[in-house]
Amino acid sequence: MQFTNYARTLTAALSLAVIAGCSSGGGTQDGEMGGMSSGTSTGASTQGMSSSQGAQGAGMDQRDQMPSETTVYFEFDSSSIPSQYESVLNRNASYLQSHPDTSVVLEGHTDPRGTREYNMALGERRANSVKQYLTIQGVSASQIEVVSYGEERPAMQGNSEQAYAKDRRVVIDY
Repeated sequence: MQFTNYARTLTAALSLAVIAGCSSGGGTQDGEMGGMSSGTSTGASTQGMSSSQGAQGAGMDQRDQMPSETTVYFEFDSSSIPSQYESVLNRNASYLQSHPDTSVVLEGHTDPRGTREYNMALGERRANSVKQYLTIQGVSASQIEVVSYGEERPAMQGNSEQAYAKDRRVVIDY
């Protein structure tokens, strides 16, 4: 009986040590170290550039520059891409075509109206609409992953139409 208590205590201590070891590292999902700054916020600003291109930013081709606009907003209860965002998607498609090793996650979001299940499905439909648009433009489907967050990650807090409009979106995450 004394051996069983010892084994339980040892198992619990080892489990805590493993959990503590896994959780410490100081980094974020983006690969940034907390409290450290290297002059750029992420590696994304130099992705796809050689060192000489980074120094000669003015000489870069438009297709080599990562698009600055990566969000598409949708109408209420719709997964149809509004025409004003086609140029945003075209720039992203052009970049992805010229950088076949780059992948993106299309994050579908909704406002909080509707059930959780409905909003998860709507967020997925929105992200799949963007995926379909990008693949029609020539982007390889293997470069694209679709995720729906539904109403779980609002862009703006509040219950106004202005807040809801910011929540109805797909974010192209490089």
